Amino acid sequence: MKIAYAYRRSAFYPFYADEAWILPTGKMRGGYLQKVKEIGFEGIELGVDNFGGAEATKERVLEIKRELDDAGVPCIAIRAGGSLCQPNVMDRSRKRLEKAVEIAGWVGAGIVNTALSGPARNPQVSTGANGAPQSHGSSQQASADDYARTAKVLKEIGDRAGGSGITITIEVHQHSLADNSWTTMQLLDLADCPNVLVNPDLGNVLWTYENPEESSEQCIDSLASRSKYWHCKSLQRIHIPEINHTYFLRVPLPDGDIDYRYAISAMLKAGYDGYLAIEGANTGDQLSKDRRSLQYVRELLAELGA
Repeated sequence: MKIAYAYRRSAFYPFYADEAWILPTGKMRGGYLQKVKEIGFEGIELGVDNFGGAEATKERVLEIKRELDDAGVPCIAIRAGGSLCQPNVMDRSRKRLEKAVEIAGWVGAGIVNTALSGPARNPQVSTGANGAPQSHGSSQQASADDYARTAKVLKEIGDRAGGSGITITIEVHQHSLADNSWTTMQLLDLADCPNVLVNPDLGNVLWTYENPEESSEQCIDSLASRSKYWHCKSLQRIHIPEINHTYFLRVPLPDGDIDYRYAISAMLKAGYDGYLAIEGANTGDQLSKDRRSLQYVRELLAELGA
């Protein structure tokens, strides 16, 4: 099992808040990538916007690929999310997903990861931040037609991706049709495509509702055998029942409420041999926090004989 870095943010000095999800530019990029390699990551996941989004060209993508390869942290996955059934965003989401497949082919990444989440259809009835009793865009609010339309698009793009040796992974994610194990399995069965599999992000199961719909152990047991890519993050859950809300603190993997000893064991038993992608911290010195997460994973893998 290789360990990759699911890039989320860089506070490498100097820091520009409006570019937090984009790799540092100029001389900073080389120093940043050197640090990522030094920590021990074997590859990196990047969003389509790192390559220019919808305007990405093959020339530009190959230029970034060379920088990543030279630094020893090749791009192993491309991220592009969005609802594929919500009328106000589905066309844009489909185009981003198609573009992600194209970029993955240019950069040599075998995974395109997509979270099928979208904004509230009506901002006046938005459920707000995570941790509420309900979640907008969730499986609880979805129709059978939402699943059918989403599965149709996933199959169409998945068939095309497979021709280039690329797998599309559905990330278990809040504000999404696939926000628990059983709805994710339903989408897989409807898509019926060997190139559409799962990213069982347990952090998002914990993060969605005031009270989780299932435990992380139940989720990983259900999805391990159909997983091709794996985001790993953890949180500490602070439940305040008096106001029907739960707050979450993002922490390194060994400090959170998800038992990754169990989760990694389940994935290994299922024969998983893909990337374990540590999802970068979003506050503070993320490189130091993510180093702790990587060291913890390596210790567990050694204990488990992997």
